[in-house]
Amino acid sequence: MVPVIDTPMRPPLIRKSPVDSPSAANGTTFSWAQISRELALSTDSPINIAHLAVDRHAHSAHADKAAFRFLGADGSRRNLSYRELGNLTDRFGNALKALGVQKGDCVFVLCGRIVELYVAVLGALKIGAVVSPLFQSFGPEPIRNRISQAAGKVLVTTASAYQHKVAALRPELPSLRHVLLIDDLGTGAIADTLELPVLMRAAPDTPALVPTGPEDPALLHFTSGTTGQPKGATHVHSAVLTHYATARTALDLHPDDVFWCTADPGWVTGTSYGIIAPLVLGATSIVDEVDFDPLRWIHILESERVNVWYTAPTAIRLLMKAGPELFADHRFPDLRFIASVGEALNPEAVWWGLDVLGQPIHDNWWQSETGGIMIANTAAQDIKPGSMGRPLPGIAAHVVRHQAGAPVTIIGTPDTVGELALETGWPSMFRGYLDQPVRYRDCFAGNLYLTGDLVRRDADGYYWFVGRSDDVIKSSGHLIGSFEVESVLMEHPAVAEAGVIGKPDALAGELIKAFVVLKSDIAPDENLRLELMAHARRRLGAAVAPKEIAFAPSLPHTRSGKIMRRLLKTRELGLPEGDNSTLA
Repeated sequence: MVPVIDTPMRPPLIRKSPVDSPSAANGTTFSWAQISRELALSTDSPINIAHLAVDRHAHSAHADKAAFRFLGADGSRRNLSYRELGNLTDRFGNALKALGVQKGDCVFVLCGRIVELYVAVLGALKIGAVVSPLFQSFGPEPIRNRISQAAGKVLVTTASAYQHKVAALRPELPSLRHVLLIDDLGTGAIADTLELPVLMRAAPDTPALVPTGPEDPALLHFTSGTTGQPKGATHVHSAVLTHYATARTALDLHPDDVFWCTADPGWVTGTSYGIIAPLVLGATSIVDEVDFDPLRWIHILESERVNVWYTAPTAIRLLMKAGPELFADHRFPDLRFIASVGEALNPEAVWWGLDVLGQPIHDNWWQSETGGIMIANTAAQDIKPGSMGRPLPGIAAHVVRHQAGAPVTIIGTPDTVGELALETGWPSMFRGYLDQPVRYRDCFAGNLYLTGDLVRRDADGYYWFVGRSDDVIKSSGHLIGSFEVESVLMEHPAVAEAGVIGKPDALAGELIKAFVVLKSDIAPDENLRLELMAHARRRLGAAVAPKEIAFAPSLPHTRSGKIMRRLLKTRELGLPEGDNSTLA
């Protein structure tokens, strides 16, 4: 058991100096029209994500610069230049054309983080196809559900994934005309499939680009709600303007940087910032084939001389759990900026980054529906640990009250909890949910997109996450955000992670129950449980502190790093678990 240490609270701000803040984001002269001009786009010109991400550099003086550096599970290391990427994506696009794939057809990609995934995504975008990467760990049902919803025409995958997950589904997927296997098995080795290497060798490397407009569909990202089927959010080619602008302001990314986004492209972050944004800027991206491994990640940050690192709260908390001694013999002089997304980042994690890695971790906020980062702690601003930051240039955010059938009211009083709403008009805003027009319309009130997230805005304009509207706990008349309770529990030196739910109670309506994951060298016992409850009461007060604490070896997360509180609650209450397709 770790004794309680009543150390003074950390100061609320991490102050930046001008040297620490190379990318000022004051927004005074910002416009989306200016971003278009920077990318040599006029009002009526075609716009294609892959052209801006690949061809623009492949036919420039930077053609031989590494676009991607692939780190294989076998220890291999391969640089892929912009010139090579242009050649491969042209071949892939022409191969699709030869199969009759047309502008607007949907192409799915199901494989690990290997060269073929990135070539397929960008090559399909070149010819105007709509692309949807899938998590390689998906089972048959989420694959069937997504391909069926989108009437997918093409699936790019491995022989193993096809045989184990897809082959038996083919009769249920009449739209799926072509399965392209990444493996070079020899023609006809697996029935009803084609070998991608054979198609690539036969395809010319002549330009494959098909003219696309700003409102032409480009990307399809599925996002799971708390109930119902996954929603397919559609995004258009002009979304690239948001990817480009926010990579500079929110991630402080520059063309000469080595950038590592750890997100899988099966999640929107892995596509928007793991593929598109760094390429448009002309940076070099690290792509690691292996899933999370603390020692490997430390080695990558150090040996690959990563400048900007974009990762998830789950990974950060796992590194914290492993202990600071893991980092004792490692230095990261090239690491300039660290950012996190997926779920609000606890203050202790922000400070841990400064203590252990030499850089604070900058939280930011966005959704699959927004298509890009909306609110962030930027390099130019002071950080308030635990805050999402401030809206980026070009983004107008509000805290509102919203009830069905009533007008939306904008809340002007600081530190008042309400729903986060964004004024429409940013380029990467989703354009619809597949076959769910009513659900899409319900996301808007006039010119406001209603995010479903509860927040408060302080007097300095910083936004603080409270919880999803369906995660907020109502106990004895109090509205309590899960994140606030979790963050206080994580202040205790024994705690690596915490998940908090509301549990039905006849007297209070709901009582607060916390599930706590301890650091690797800490053993759970009753004394520690009581100690954590006392710690929470001191920091939160008796009305807000957990009434129950259970120790858990781990918490359920989505692949994007969100704690699945819904799953914690359904398991606690013995209810049906519903859609778990995004469970990591």
